[in-house]
Amino acid sequence: MTIKEYTFSYKDLSIDLAGIHTALGYPGSPLPAPFDSYLEEVLDFASRLTEIRAICRIIDPVQLEPSKGSIHADGRSFLVGKTVCKELRNSEKLLFFVCTAGKSISDQSAKLLKGDDPAKGYIYDQVGTFLTEAAGDRMQQLVQEELVASGERITNRYSPGYCHWDVADQHRLFSLFPPAPCGVTLTPSALMHPVKSISGVIGIGKEVTYRDYPCALCQSLNCIYRKVNDGKAVRH
Repeated sequence: MTIKEYTFSYKDLSIDLAGIHTALGYPGSPLPAPFDSYLEEVLDFASRLTEIRAICRIIDPVQLEPSKGSIHADGRSFLVGKTVCKELRNSEKLLFFVCTAGKSISDQSAKLLKGDDPAKGYIYDQVGTFLTEAAGDRMQQLVQEELVASGERITNRYSPGYCHWDVADQHRLFSLFPPAPCGVTLTPSALMHPVKSISGVIGIGKEVTYRDYPCALCQSLNCIYRKVNDGKAVRH
């Protein structure tokens, strides 16, 4: 597989509703009014989205330098940091990806946050975050299913901006794909538009290990997994 693209509908994804409740500050309990009706509205909006997309590219061969915290693929060097490099150990190939929930939910969130209903805008923001991660989960699942026949396994996915991986590397990552993959573009400072997008890398090999995100090794305060696991609100 060189470059592969996916388009997902809402029903293709497993949305973590309990995680959304936790992110909104109500772990393990129903949302009070009016937030319950806001969430219902936002989920209905999400169910009609047609822009949820992912693109991935597998590169082989690759080189990992754990002592330097760097990986090398397709003539490019990525300073992922020692933590990510350790998680990718034994990788024989690397899969680079971009996923997005699309422009509509990002724009709706921004409009409401800056307008008369920031509370509803915040719920759009959080649902957009979980939707993007769910698209990443689904892409990861499909890739794993395709690799089973060859006896290969995958690691978890890791993104620039986390675990000491410099976000500036997104420019190199995006250069692996055609311009504006899945409609996602980068600012000079490497921020993605639409905002509800993720990019990163997954290790592939017969001896790699899939591990849940090692929150104890990462100091990022904005990570969706850290905030949900801690029972605190997610900021993205």
